[in-house]
Amino acid sequence: MMKEAYAEREAMQFLLAAVNAKYIHTNPAVYSLRAFAGSQLQPFISLAEYTINQKAEEILGDLYKKHPDVIGFSCYIWNIDVIQELLWELPKVLPDTDIWLGGPEVSFDAEILIKKLPMIKGIMAGEGEETFKELLTYYVEKNKKAPSGGQSSNIDSQLEKIAGLVLREGSTGKRPLTDMNALPFLYEDLQDFAHKIIYYETSRGCPFRCSYCLSSIDKKVRLRNPETVKRELDFFLEQKVPQVKLIDRTFNCNHNHAMEIWRYIKEHDNGVINFHFEIAADLIREEDLLLFGEMRPGLMQMEIGVQTTNPKTLKEINRSTDLMHVAKVVRRIREYRNIHLHLDLIAGLPFEDYESFQNSFNDVYAMKPEQLQLGFLKVLKGTQIWEKAREYGIVYQERPPYEVLYTKWISYEEILKLKQVEEMVELYYNSNQFTHTLPILESRFESPFVLFENLAAFYEEKGYFLNSPARSSRYQVLLAFAAGIEPEKEELYRELLTFDYYLRENAKSRPDFCRDLTLYRDRIWKFYQKEEEKPEILAEYREYHARQTMKMTHMEAFFYPVWEMEAEKMTVRRSEPALVIFDYKKRDALTKEALVRTVTE
Repeated sequence: MMKEAYAEREAMQFLLAAVNAKYIHTNPAVYSLRAFAGSQLQPFISLAEYTINQKAEEILGDLYKKHPDVIGFSCYIWNIDVIQELLWELPKVLPDTDIWLGGPEVSFDAEILIKKLPMIKGIMAGEGEETFKELLTYYVEKNKKAPSGGQSSNIDSQLEKIAGLVLREGSTGKRPLTDMNALPFLYEDLQDFAHKIIYYETSRGCPFRCSYCLSSIDKKVRLRNPETVKRELDFFLEQKVPQVKLIDRTFNCNHNHAMEIWRYIKEHDNGVINFHFEIAADLIREEDLLLFGEMRPGLMQMEIGVQTTNPKTLKEINRSTDLMHVAKVVRRIREYRNIHLHLDLIAGLPFEDYESFQNSFNDVYAMKPEQLQLGFLKVLKGTQIWEKAREYGIVYQERPPYEVLYTKWISYEEILKLKQVEEMVELYYNSNQFTHTLPILESRFESPFVLFENLAAFYEEKGYFLNSPARSSRYQVLLAFAAGIEPEKEELYRELLTFDYYLRENAKSRPDFCRDLTLYRDRIWKFYQKEEEKPEILAEYREYHARQTMKMTHMEAFFYPVWEMEAEKMTVRRSEPALVIFDYKKRDALTKEALVRTVTE
């Protein structure tokens, strides 16, 4: 057996290193390489995960302490700068360690890149599972035959026989795409993934040709056997994993495949897990929608890349999107109130100027997703948009993430304005903390985009982009902005913000913008005493005393019916305030907002 033959040399280690964007992220690529290598070779593999927020010298020190014989880095646009910084220092502290690169950021122009990086041994181009397994076998054989560390030209010549490598002498040839059903399951146990996102794939490839996407280069879609997928999903269900994020480029590109898996997770829902899917909304059928309506709130969340609603832009980037159907699908899903929706836009696309992007923003905003992601075009090497960048007048960053600076249609100054709008959308819309205040503010402006544009101008005027307010202070900032627009409506905005504030959390400290409740203390106390004696509204708290229940819930006085969802109803002031109770034991499964009830005398 190979494992027995190499037992003496198990000290030889091939370290797979990942530098993730955040601590909660993991790198499924390195886990897939290890799993595919098989049990006999896995003793020779070690893994190390870092984040781009760590100092390079800290990562360097940790890599040195591991003293690997070989290091392989998983390279993406978000980590390549950190990795390249490490590459220049690693040979100084680990002169005998071979260095390999792999991943999408180094696969396209590998033959050029290897000439720029003299310290690396080579690059694994394209999908790496089979390539890595053969490369690891090469090192194990080399280590066995040259225990003293001496070189063997016969062994080194074996590298040229491994397809999928780019060496200094040139490419060893392109390797065929991986058979999805030959890939083993990544997760043996979940000890290393506590408090981290679990990634999983049921397919590779994409049938579409979006000109900005690397997946457009190879259209071939490969599906994992649904029965295998079900067995693997069972593992996540049994382990009560909080969230599984599927990284299929377009999960529902094959309708039957998607429906079989969606039905399975519905039928085997454990009441805890959440699955994230990236889908094409224009491929959704009535059959899909009916199934979605039966899902437990929170079981699924969906990301839909709209990107733009400009017909000329859609045609130019090879997207044949039926926007009316997309809007219909999103509306139907929202009506179910059980699936978190995340819609994407991309600024800087061909034929999209500032005004056109405003229109795209307003079109998508009108669909009312839980998250609206305002992203910026990344000009990725090898894509069609990269090839036509000069034709489009696209000027982009020289270094990763190769983000657009300006185009023939949109200026750098306008891109900077959109960056500020993006931040306002993140803070005030995507946070879902201002769900009752924003609709009122929107009605005061020509469009939602103009609202966020003006809010961004307010932030810049006050210097908040340089010194961003803390989360709780953003309510006060929004009040100042709103009161500046409608000073006569300041009381309404105070109540709206108070309502939004307590809707999310039972705050211990009371914000300054909230009403003084001294006049209502007796009424509030009498309500809790009555509930203690004869529970009606707060029956779930019957085992608690009034003072305990008072701390576990919150009661507020409002002259405006801010709990309504229609702007017209919210803005009519009443002569007497209503008492409203926030019940944090009963939260909305999708929004996590407290259950709200008005209290009559």
